[in-house]
Amino acid sequence: MEGKPVRLRSKARSNGPRGRCQDGYVRRRKKIRCRLPRAARQARPRSRTIPLEGNLGELARRHFERQGEACGRLGSPFMARLLPLAAARLTPETDFGRAVLDWPDERMFEDALSLRFAGALHALVLSGRAPELAERYPPRAAAEAGDDDALWAAVEAAMTGYGDFLGEFLRHPPQTNETARAAALMLGFQDAARRGGRPLHMLEIGASAGLNQNWDRFRYDLGGAGWGPADSAVRLAPEWRGPPPDLGPVEIAASFACDLRPLDVRDPAQMLRLRAYVWPDQQPRLQRLDGAIEIAKARATRVARADAVDWIGASLQRRPKDRTTVIFHSIFWQYLPHESQQALRSAIEVTGDLAEADAPLAWVRMEPWREDPWKAALYVNLWPGGETRVLAHCDYHGRWIEPLEEATGAAA
Repeated sequence: MEGKPVRLRSKARSNGPRGRCQDGYVRRRKKIRCRLPRAARQARPRSRTIPLEGNLGELARRHFERQGEACGRLGSPFMARLLPLAAARLTPETDFGRAVLDWPDERMFEDALSLRFAGALHALVLSGRAPELAERYPPRAAAEAGDDDALWAAVEAAMTGYGDFLGEFLRHPPQTNETARAAALMLGFQDAARRGGRPLHMLEIGASAGLNQNWDRFRYDLGGAGWGPADSAVRLAPEWRGPPPDLGPVEIAASFACDLRPLDVRDPAQMLRLRAYVWPDQQPRLQRLDGAIEIAKARATRVARADAVDWIGASLQRRPKDRTTVIFHSIFWQYLPHESQQALRSAIEVTGDLAEADAPLAWVRMEPWREDPWKAALYVNLWPGGETRVLAHCDYHGRWIEPLEEATGAAA
């Protein structure tokens, strides 16, 4: 769904927001037309024409090609090169290639097959097991230009020699934990602290490894306004498209998190999986991730294994007085079944309607902007009151933030 306006037709049900591209992951949509703004259409990367030599079916080929276009839009020319190559050349001559080709059509988009394929190869590179493949990957090789034949020859050799490793990786769903989103979320936390006037009791859902539990240990540079420890291993300086924000002190009383499949920062195999889903030519993202992992290890960050609806329901029942309880998440909502979305929203809003001034409730989330699927927005509700406010628009990977008036403190 990146690039020119497209129509995707599917009988499969989609739980995500209409016409969405999120986290670089293209999902199938039913009779959807996404149109980019004119400037974005003019700036989009051109499609690459590669002779078809492989065995991917039409649906799978479109999935890989459009995922490549999506990755290009999100700043990864290497992925925009690799995935169309796979679309054109993948064959069943290896166990790994056959596993990809045999993936059920009705699950391909929901399972993010193309990202699993690319993640498996990147994991192999990061593991140090395939130096020949690593020579064709960034940062050793150019991301955008290069010898496609040589790259694909290295991929085929890896699929032949490391089929067990790649096949095992392919069986597990993607896991990401984008720390750069903390720069947008932090604006919501500042707002909750300022308006609530109390220490924050924080509850994160869909937390993955819980890296953004440590958002207060990151260093931020937002339009010249600094916040956080100057010696932090994670430094966030997105392109800031507005006046500097008003960043004040924030006291955190407690912080908890849950995920249906949490990752343990102490487990090297799980952290390799997390690192593998950072695209190979986006080294600053990988460096931020590594820094955030080290912070999480030092602070013994833990994430509860739980369903978000059940966990939030129980957590809200025991939320403390004289604290502002903050529920937060980022690029998470579309992964929930519709029934879970309804149940979670109901639990939050019912609790919010009963909230009193001595125990405010805030709901802070970075999710797709409802009026433009090509960017995310920072939504904030604070009870008593509960009005939905949008404090900023932002890039899905946190590359830029466009604050709205309230995010600067002008309307606080």
